[in-house]
Order: sequence, then structure tokens, then C-alpha cells
Amino acid sequence: MVTTPIKTAQRLTTQVEVIAPDTTTIRSLDWDRDRFDIEFGLQNGTTYNSYVIKGEKNALVDTSHLKFKQLYFDCLHQVINPQDIDYLIISHTEPDHSGLVKDLLEIAPHIIVVASKVAIQFLEGFVHLDFKRQIVKNGDRLDLGNGHVMEFINAPNLHWPDTIFSYDHATETLFTCDAFGMHYCSASLYDEHLADISPDYRFYYECLMAPNARSVLSAMKRMQELGEISIVANGHGPILKHNVKELLDRYQRWSNEQSKGEKTVAVFYISDYGYSDRISQAIAKGITKTGITVEMFDLNGTDIHEIPEIVSKSAGIVLGMPPLSDNTEISNKMGAILACVNNKQTIGLYESYGGDDEPIDPISRKLQDLGLTSAFTPIRIKDTPHETTYQLCEESGVDLGQILTKKASISKRKALDSDLDKAIGRISGGLYIITAQKGEAKGAMLASWVTQASFEPPGFTVAVAKDRAIESLLQVEDTFVLNILEEGKYQALMKHFLKRFPPGADRFEGVKTQIATNRSPILSDALAYLECQVVSRMDCGDHWVVYSKVTSGRVSKPDALTAVHHRKVGNYY
Repeated sequence: MVTTPIKTAQRLTTQVEVIAPDTTTIRSLDWDRDRFDIEFGLQNGTTYNSYVIKGEKNALVDTSHLKFKQLYFDCLHQVINPQDIDYLIISHTEPDHSGLVKDLLEIAPHIIVVASKVAIQFLEGFVHLDFKRQIVKNGDRLDLGNGHVMEFINAPNLHWPDTIFSYDHATETLFTCDAFGMHYCSASLYDEHLADISPDYRFYYECLMAPNARSVLSAMKRMQELGEISIVANGHGPILKHNVKELLDRYQRWSNEQSKGEKTVAVFYISDYGYSDRISQAIAKGITKTGITVEMFDLNGTDIHEIPEIVSKSAGIVLGMPPLSDNTEISNKMGAILACVNNKQTIGLYESYGGDDEPIDPISRKLQDLGLTSAFTPIRIKDTPHETTYQLCEESGVDLGQILTKKASISKRKALDSDLDKAIGRISGGLYIITAQKGEAKGAMLASWVTQASFEPPGFTVAVAKDRAIESLLQVEDTFVLNILEEGKYQALMKHFLKRFPPGADRFEGVKTQIATNRSPILSDALAYLECQVVSRMDCGDHWVVYSKVTSGRVSKPDALTAVHHRKVGNYY
């Protein structure tokens, strides 16, 4: 059932449904939310999923976002009297899932909070209440009666260090919180519309789980010991029921691909300080686009004795600034990292904007003196991070990854058979510049692999390398402009957009532009332009093939010709 929404600036509704024997979900539907986590754009809103399991003892799995307080508790009272809840299972403590924990404990202080050791520590930091607790680790069980035996799996870094999964042996339901979710808000309770949800499922994985691919594989290995999984009760989006095997297999396949990189970058952050976690995720997302394996480490939960091995096996290190005030444990871990780095490594530094950051310049100078290669200018955060901030962070991550893959990329190009190389090089194309704007983030790219793909609707495909900065602005339903260059008059624009721009740089500085209906820049000196919307994307190895429909267009010189790009080799553009 769907309740009447509260009158707010955004559409907020709830949905209460039985999903298995004695198991009910309370889904908080946030229809209009268009930014989340590392500020990647959402086209379809999101949901926050909570679950009630009734046995001889009763358990609540996660709560909801604070903005749903009235709606959520109205629904909870419909399902169960909070006084009858015995256990609150915390999958992890991010505010969108634990935003109402304090309110619940205030009205039902007898409830026992079941969570990982790290989660309990985090809860103590923001609940500020004495509460009953039961710390669980991998393999521990909680018997609710009537066959509902909950078994717990450690799943750190998916995507916080405190995460656990919970498996109900009676209903074969796995409660996974962020993992296997998606930011997709619809009235559909389940995943029956696989084609509709697939782009959001993949995009969510790339943003949050790809930087933790090895942690995904570790968690999925533990899942194999549970038995049959009939339902995946995730924390965001439709619950997985109709396509469980397919969607779990995708995580396995994507994570295997992401983990096979020859080089690894260790990204250190502090999950409960400033914007450290979000900034680190944005940088990590950029690194993964280059095919480099990333491992995320929260300094709160990382054992200091593990740091030497972590640092020594990493080709690159990304380090977020910790709080300057007295925190001996974090300071010692920072000291251990700095003591273990070597001059063959590539480094990146960022401020956390926590209000008390350790100064970034002394650490930067020390690392330079040690001979480490700086992948990007230290990222300084002077205000609440916004879209352009996260774009800067992602582009910085791409730069770091490209530094580490440069030699391998050159070797692969040289390894291509010369006759095959020359033959493929005879495939010609036009010259185009793709321009896009989403919110405050803007990007541009010179393209030649463009071809018309349909008459109705009018559409075309363009191949975009996975490590291109603009790739993040070309997701399904995003809009952009295809600027078509003129034969004989394209050199100035081509030269400008072939430049290597530093992270966060304005690609359009010094270029005459107009604003399209879809808000993307139009290059005034282009022969023609097409306003477009992305319909679908196909994974093609090191490129995405992006199919888009054309919504409008105009030609400035009807008698002029499109610039043509001839190549002699097929191993480069």
C-alpha cells in the first residue's frame, strides 16, 4: 500500500508490503532526490528500504532517512508496535539508513542493537544515548524463533567499514543494505523490469562498489556458504526477487574484471570526518575508470599493523587529511603510512573539509622530498563540496590512473600486428566535439567514432573511452550536444579540445559558445549541432558505445561539408 505523501517541497511517500513469511518491508520513496553520496546525478530518485521480521522475537533491519520521520513511524506502527521490537539490526550506520535510530531508541530503549563492532562505535558517536548492544561478527547467529535464524556476514567497505549482511535461513532472504542496490524510485516493489533498472544498477555499482571490488568478491565468497538466496532485501531501489542470480552474477563479473588490474591504488579516508568519505569515493571512481584496481581503507577501522603491507603493495596512495586535534590513534596511522611510502609510488592528497584538517602543505612537501610522484595538485576544499568539486576529484583520480597505465597503454599499442593495425586504420570518420553540462559540471571531448544508427527515432552512436572525464556526463537519460566540425575550418577547435586539461579546468575558456535548450554548450564556430539524449550504453571493452536520440538540430552553412578524419593506424585515434 502507498500512503498519502506529506506536503513538502519534494515528493515523499512510503510503501508497506509483505515480501516473505513474517517479513515486511517499509520502503521510503524519495521520488525527486537528484543528488546522492558522491554527488553523482540521479535520474530516477531513490528509496530507503527497512524490514520487519516477526518470530518469537521480533527484529527491525535498518530504519530510514530523517526526512521520513513522521511517515516512517506511521508505517512502523501499522506493522508492529515499537515496544514489541526486540532487536534492531544495523547493516551500517550511514544516515540514510540509521537516521531514525536515536528516535526509535528514545521510544523503545529496551531494544538490543545488533551490529558490527565498528558500527557500534559509530552509533555511540551520534546517538548519544546509552543503549543495549550485541556485537556480531562473521558466522554469528541470532535465533528469532519460528525458524527465523539470522546469520551474519562481515562485508566491510560495502560501502562503509561497518557493514554486515544478515541472512534469514527461514525465508532465504539476504539483507544487504547498500550492496546490490540502486538509486531507482518506482512503485514496483521488485526487479521484474530488468531492462529498466539495469542502467541504474550498473551506474550504482560503478560509483560505490567498483572502488571496493575486492571487498565485493570477499563478501560474495562468504555468501556462498549460506545456502540458497531467494530474495536480496537491499537498502535502495527495487528488492531483488525475479532476477537474483543474474544480478548477483553481474556483481561477480564486474568485480572480477575490476580486480584483475596489475596495479593497485590504496585510498585512505576517515569515514566520520568532514566529507572525507565522499571525496575519496569520487577520486576512487576516477581511478577505476582507467582499469586500475582500488582498495579503500577507513583509518578508523584499519589496523595499524596492516598498514606496511597495504602501502608496500600499492603503486599509488591517495590520502585524505585527518583532523588536527588530538587523535593519537589516527595520527599514529598517518605516521605509519608516511613511514612506509617509497619514491616509486604515485601520490594524491585531498582536504576533508571537516573544520579541523591537518595542514596539507607540510605533508605534500614531505612526500615530494621523499621523491614520490604527485598525480595531481593537492585538492583543497574551502567550502561545502558541490558538483564541480566532485568533478574535480573524479578527474584527479583519472589523472592518477592514467599515470599508472601510461607505459602499459603504449606497449599494447605497439603490440598490435602491423598489417591488422594498418587495415583497421583505414576506417575513417568525421570530426565532432561532444559538449555536455549536468548541473554545474561541464565537459567536452573531441570525437571521430560517430555514426548514425536509426531513422526513427533519429539517433546515432558514439564510442567514448571509459577513462574520459566526460563519460560521467553521458549516462542513460543525460543530455548533450554533438557539434559537427566544418571541413577546412576545424583546426582551431580541434587543437583547443585536444589539449590535456588539468582536473577541474574550464574546457570552454576562450571558446565562443551558446547555450542549447538542454543547457549544454553549443560551439558557435561549428558547422552544425544536434541536441541529444542518451538512450542506452553498451560495454565494448575499453570503450562505451553510447546510443542517443536526437531531439533538435541546426546547420549554420548548408553548403559546407563535415570535416573528415583519416587515420593510418588502428591502435589510436
